[in-house]
Amino acid sequence: MYEWIPVGEHTLYFDNPVKIGLFCAGDEAVLIDSGIDASVARKLLRSLEARGLRLTAICNTHSHADHTGGNAFLQARTGCRVFAPRDEAEIVRRPILEPVTVYGGNPPAALRHKMLLAQPSDALPLDAPDFPAALEPLALPGHSMDMTAYRTPDGVLFLGDCVSSRQTIEKYGIPFCYDIATFLASLDRLETLEADCFVPSHTEVLSSVDELRALVAVNRDGVTRVADAICDICRAPVTPDDLLAALFERFGLQMNFEQYAMVGSTVRSYLTWLQETGRIDAEFRDNRLFWRTLA
Repeated sequence: MYEWIPVGEHTLYFDNPVKIGLFCAGDEAVLIDSGIDASVARKLLRSLEARGLRLTAICNTHSHADHTGGNAFLQARTGCRVFAPRDEAEIVRRPILEPVTVYGGNPPAALRHKMLLAQPSDALPLDAPDFPAALEPLALPGHSMDMTAYRTPDGVLFLGDCVSSRQTIEKYGIPFCYDIATFLASLDRLETLEADCFVPSHTEVLSSVDELRALVAVNRDGVTRVADAICDICRAPVTPDDLLAALFERFGLQMNFEQYAMVGSTVRSYLTWLQETGRIDAEFRDNRLFWRTLA
């Protein structure tokens, strides 16, 4: 861990809990994401300097803190530009919006930590004039509002979090997702993409389209399992908190503030999608919200 692994002539990734991409052009280096905090960023900068590389840009796949936490340190030390998809760039500039969005209000101290709250950095949108021309952005929203993958000229596609690992789905059951409909549409698009190598952020590198499609199928099945569980629990009208408690019990999860916020936000996204697709509906009784499955 914490070393560069080559996946193309000019493309590498940093072996880290969040895989960080690197594309080199001469002595110039472009990073894809920056890790969770300044300690990772220091390792990145030392390793780039040891290779005689000059960091010119960071391209974030999305705004979540484990992908943007090194931005501020690297930008301050090198003057590099930071780019992010338009909606994500707003959050990179104002990171408090991440826990605010997840919690749905002013976040308590238990949600103001480095996993949810990066240091701010001066991010530009991908259509800014100086965006690295060598990288090809591919919009794959769903996990976050404006999730974007990047393809390098070596045919390496850095996927960010547009797919979860099998281990994550099996362990957590309900991985974070902002928009279920767009997530599923992005999975459909992923199956059509070609690359020599696919690099998801939180699982092993995929060396073929078949491997990618197998992981896409695991993610799609995971969505189906959560949706079916919600519809099953809602056969009798249930309040949002009782629904969340039942899902935690069913998937073997342990409630704490972070899980309450992250899983709760994801479940609300499922409820929106299931209502829009006609599988469930909401009703209000005695000043309480109930969700119920439609026959």
